[in-house]
Amino acid sequence: MSAGSISRRVRFAGVACAAAALLSGCISAAAGPNGTYATPIGNAPVTANPTPYSAALYCMADYARRYSLPSPRIAVARISDYTGTVSADGGRQITGGASLMTMTALAKSGAHIVERYDTSVSEMELRYANNRLIGDEGPAGPGDTQFRRILAGQVPGSDFYIVGGITEVNYNIRSGGFDAAGGEATSNTPLSVAFAGKSYVMNIAIDLRLVQTTTLEVVDVISYQKQIIGREISAGVFDFLNGNVFDISAGEGGLEPVQLAVRALIERATVEFMANLYGAPGPEVCLGAGPDPLGTVGPTGGYYPAYPNTDTNNGETRADPGRWHDRRDGAVRRSRY
Repeated sequence: MSAGSISRRVRFAGVACAAAALLSGCISAAAGPNGTYATPIGNAPVTANPTPYSAALYCMADYARRYSLPSPRIAVARISDYTGTVSADGGRQITGGASLMTMTALAKSGAHIVERYDTSVSEMELRYANNRLIGDEGPAGPGDTQFRRILAGQVPGSDFYIVGGITEVNYNIRSGGFDAAGGEATSNTPLSVAFAGKSYVMNIAIDLRLVQTTTLEVVDVISYQKQIIGREISAGVFDFLNGNVFDISAGEGGLEPVQLAVRALIERATVEFMANLYGAPGPEVCLGAGPDPLGTVGPTGGYYPAYPNTDTNNGETRADPGRWHDRRDGAVRRSRY
């Protein structure tokens, strides 16, 4: 082996060792003064988590306050994932928190919510109070402890509840892409270049219903779907220069958040539910004047007025799932009361 070859190998080994030392320098075998081995990367702040329909929900709350429209007491039952999809790592592909998203959407719309999803703490304290194990401060102030009393009718009942589930996940509704490569075959320093791009579309759907608690009558039904897009782009270069091999590649990809799509579907359905309960005539109570840019697409599901307000509620506009979308058209704005 020549002296030059040995020297190159020594230099390469030195560079590799230096790179390894640089990478390991960020991690210590002994914990620092703050009790950690390393400082976590990333400093993104906590932000709000709206969807394109959040503004319409806030506007429904403004509409109800402006006209002093009372909200019925609404509970949320289990809204489960009925698709049965499982991710590659074995976990559920679709969120199990759809019920929690629905509660948040109801709160945005100004609804009066009563808890029925998780009553474990209330039920436990009720048992403790029934056995006189829970004490509350008496009228005499600190030191005057009395057992908590159970009063008939102290828990308000719900007027309506929302129940349903995530019913569809359809992968690869349509996909497409390209993959191209080229290079020199006769040159002493061959150069090859490759490009690739892929995209695909999937969708997710929900079916929700609004049920009157006392009669179990289904007064409203919503069925919506949302398409989700994913894409991937990559490029690479392979070359020999002066006996050295260079293989460089780069890429970029993204998938529209699936769980955020579930939240958008739920908020979109909640707008319809609350417009029904408030007796709102339609999107014109919140959105600017002008034609809907999406046009009429089709019915959303069975519709019955929750109250005898057919002449004033949103029944006439229920066949158009594109309304209330205040971010699709820049001319549409949220009303201010």
